[in-house]
Amino acid sequence: MLKVNVLVRRNEAFHVDALELYNAKQRAAYIKAASIELGLKDDILKRDLGKVLLKCEALQEQQIKQTLEPEKQKISLTESEQTAALELLKSPDLMSRILEDFERCGVVGEATNTLIGYLACVSRKLDRPLAVMIQSTSAAGKSTLMDAVLALMPEEERVQYSAMTGQSLFYMGGTNLKHKILTIAEEEGAEQASYALKLLQSEGVITIASTGKDGTTGDLVTKEYRVEGPVMLFLTTTAIDIDEELMNRCLVLSVNESRGQTQAIHAMQRRQQTLEGLLAAEDKKRILENHRNAQRLIKPFLLLILMRKNSASLMTKPALEETT
Repeated sequence: MLKVNVLVRRNEAFHVDALELYNAKQRAAYIKAASIELGLKDDILKRDLGKVLLKCEALQEQQIKQTLEPEKQKISLTESEQTAALELLKSPDLMSRILEDFERCGVVGEATNTLIGYLACVSRKLDRPLAVMIQSTSAAGKSTLMDAVLALMPEEERVQYSAMTGQSLFYMGGTNLKHKILTIAEEEGAEQASYALKLLQSEGVITIASTGKDGTTGDLVTKEYRVEGPVMLFLTTTAIDIDEELMNRCLVLSVNESRGQTQAIHAMQRRQQTLEGLLAAEDKKRILENHRNAQRLIKPFLLLILMRKNSASLMTKPALEETT
């Protein structure tokens, strides 16, 4: 249905009426009435009305496309934010700085796990991102560890779910997963979708053909649904036996569950209730935002590595974006 108000004018004479452009009878009646008012031949008005129909169809298609397309978040950094982010990225002791910021944000111990998780999340910028699975017993801190790492990543580059059904990943065409972090709170919640996750991780794209009804004719048609990666996969699990094919595609990290680690966590929790802890909470907001801004400046680039016997190879690695 394409109902519009059409005004046609010739010098001082004009004709205006509302009509359904897809209705042949209404078009014919409009052309006849307009030709009488303007003193023009029907063929001229018929041709012009056809142009109006084609233009309206193009505008309608453009409007539908814009509505269906996911809204892209545009993040712009101020000069001071960009300066602080670049200062972080250019730190000669960047790895130590990252670990220090994790500690200032309330993460106790887990230096190796937090650093691996952080670097794995940065790999989302690459053509073949890493995948991470944190394995531990219940209430050992795996979700806290994952949340701490994700907190340093930009919100617009994270897609988080508690669980996924077997077919849900195939029908996520409206959700852009390319070079993003896909997190699922528990591996058990992704058990049904493990096949799709494995394909997305290894192939970088998944497709499915599904039968449905055509919205116009009602006939059964085959539609193709396509979800593009690459995507960095971040999972947690309490399971001992994990899908071997999925595990082979992941870096499996184990949480520190020692008595000393538990005592350190309790000490940190008590410290958070002091004045020092309250001030640190305010400092945490600044640290998180600075890391998120730094991540927004990172982009991949080709790096030439010279090998022995004058051989060379190319690899892609993330780097900070040059600014002017």
